[in-house]
Amino acid sequence: MAETQTLTSDWGALSPHLIASFWEVDREGNKKKDSDVVVKAAVSDDANLELTLNWQSPFEQAGPETKAPTLFALLQSGVVQPLIDSVIGGNKGGDANVKASQLLQQFEGRTGITKLNSVQVFNGMPPAKIPMTLLFRAWRDPVTEVETPVDQLMQWALPIELAKDSTLLTNAVDAVKGSKDWIEAVLPSKSPTLLALNYKGRTFAPMVIESISQPLTAPIDSRGRFVEMSVQITLATLTAIDRKYWQSIYKPSLQ
Repeated sequence: MAETQTLTSDWGALSPHLIASFWEVDREGNKKKDSDVVVKAAVSDDANLELTLNWQSPFEQAGPETKAPTLFALLQSGVVQPLIDSVIGGNKGGDANVKASQLLQQFEGRTGITKLNSVQVFNGMPPAKIPMTLLFRAWRDPVTEVETPVDQLMQWALPIELAKDSTLLTNAVDAVKGSKDWIEAVLPSKSPTLLALNYKGRTFAPMVIESISQPLTAPIDSRGRFVEMSVQITLATLTAIDRKYWQSIYKPSLQ
């Protein structure tokens, strides 16, 4: 088994709990056997785990207000009474007008909202996201401490390979001829790799890099090599997570 190659800056006595580690994994979150590279970076204080839970009220439109919204708005607000008075002439109309007024007054201040039609139901959730800023800086060698680890992160974020001038029709013809198998014909390109993130004793895997930025205005040395860099990155879980997944990752080391 090949020795693990760690790409990182020299952080001296900095606590290892403040350093994030990344490595390649398969869809089950297990370390890939053919990968022996680990990237480590210090993390600034703006790293967050973001969970969005979609709760909706599907019965919200079940009340009578949705069937005749203008009419019920007039009844509930009491605005309809002056309107009727102006039409039938104020107090004219005798007992019928009095009874109508009493009936209309009963609508004021009431609503069709109930606990039933306001109840929320869980309607799914997107994958969890972790936006963070990774810090790299060089004490001795800008190439090994900054350039190389950042380059590795960029390679992991990008597709492994994009097919050139390839269409389904031409690939199907090649597959029929036997020069290309059907899987390669239908899906000719290779997607980015999956990663694991370990930070403060918690391991999130598998993860994907949704976005990554490389500041080109970062400080350089006399040879144009970056000596310091803050890389903003957003990772996301491959799928939405559940309680079992959370219990498996949320076990901080007690060492």
